[in-house]
Amino acid sequence: MPIRVIPDQDQPSAAIEIPIEKPLEDYDLDQVEQPTPRDVDGILVSQGFRDLVDDARGVLMQILAEPANPISESFTDLNLAACSVHVLEIAQLTGAICPGDEEVYRPGLWIVLRDPQAPPRQALPQTTVDRVTYAARELVHRLQLQ
Repeated sequence: MPIRVIPDQDQPSAAIEIPIEKPLEDYDLDQVEQPTPRDVDGILVSQGFRDLVDDARGVLMQILAEPANPISESFTDLNLAACSVHVLEIAQLTGAICPGDEEVYRPGLWIVLRDPQAPPRQALPQTTVDRVTYAARELVHRLQLQ
């Protein structure tokens, strides 16, 4: 299952759905494929999953604090990268029940990122949606979720 990024139509925010596709032994999440959504509920309230959500929040905050377009410092001694940081904030980070193929359900992360500087009642520009997509992929990579 791929990561899904769902930009909101008339809001400066986007949702991210990240299904967990493999067991995560560090979080005691051994059985990630379940036959019913109710079985996934038991995973979402486990201590291991709560630890995963906490770690995901910390890693995501690091990713969002990084410059959107890193500038190579090999061209200058000035650190201009901080000027290009575009702030996105975590509006929601919680567990999700992700439907899979052939009546299989998985636990996952549901994240909503919001641009506090964007005008209200307007969708995010494509460049910001691309940044949200990058942040989601980087989070999956750093936490080895898929």
